[in-house]
Amino acid sequence: MEFLRDYWWIILIVFAFLGCFVTVNQGMIGVVTMFGKYRRIMRPGLNFKLPFFEQIYKKISIQNRSVELEFQAITVDQANVYFKSMLLYSVQNEQEETIKKVAFKFISDKDLMQSLVRTVEGSIRAFVASKRQAEILTLRKEIVLFVKEQIDFALEEWGYHLIDLQINDITFDTAIIESMSRVVASNNLKAAAENEGQALLITKTKAAEAEGNAIKIAAEAERQAAQLRGQGVALFREEVAKGMSQAASEMKQANLDTNVILFSMWVEAVKNFAEYGRGNVIFLDGSTEGMEKTMKQIMAMTVMEDSKAK
Repeated sequence: MEFLRDYWWIILIVFAFLGCFVTVNQGMIGVVTMFGKYRRIMRPGLNFKLPFFEQIYKKISIQNRSVELEFQAITVDQANVYFKSMLLYSVQNEQEETIKKVAFKFISDKDLMQSLVRTVEGSIRAFVASKRQAEILTLRKEIVLFVKEQIDFALEEWGYHLIDLQINDITFDTAIIESMSRVVASNNLKAAAENEGQALLITKTKAAEAEGNAIKIAAEAERQAAQLRGQGVALFREEVAKGMSQAASEMKQANLDTNVILFSMWVEAVKNFAEYGRGNVIFLDGSTEGMEKTMKQIMAMTVMEDSKAK
């Protein structure tokens, strides 16, 4: 006790000396006030301050911060839309004026969060209120750009900067989701029916084309076959006529009757009928008048061929 009474001023000096130094962690900025008024800022590391006069009013983090948002908006066609999003923001920079804004604009971080969340929600609600329910799902990027454009100025006044806004989930009321599912299902059925119709049309068209081509090929083959058969018959008749003419000439040179040739041909024809008839019934006029009539016809054909040859 006697030591304390004698050397109290030394202890006071030691505590005063130790109170002259303060540490600011990395990623933080210290705001110093004196007699309640802003004086200066402290950078990360060991800093000097006047003991008993200067005080650290607040330590401000310059690192990125995030907050999750869940809120509801109403479209122009009165559909409820539920959003789940993540907001990423940070102090704009480390300049002294910016740090002063961050330190003194709001009483606490709670007030900052409330203002920031309400501002973002208000911007998104204003955007959604001008759109229809069917458009919302395709407008994520447009919503983010609209919100950043609307709140960047306000955040700059507060000393903050919006880094990113991610809209993770957009949902609707159960009735709307079910109706959207039915619309998608009906559109899929419609597309499937159209595809099946196109496939059937292509199949039918190709089948008709193939059938038409087959008919054309068959008709062309039949035409060529008929032409060849006609040429064959014509050649056969020509050869028969030549043979008969030659045989008749030889018979005349031998002073023989040419009717013998015709009679022989008649007999050969009857024989051929009997040999290759295969049970078919063939009626022939076997009388003398019938034979004479047939031979006259053959003779007339021979005379006609001779006149053509001359």
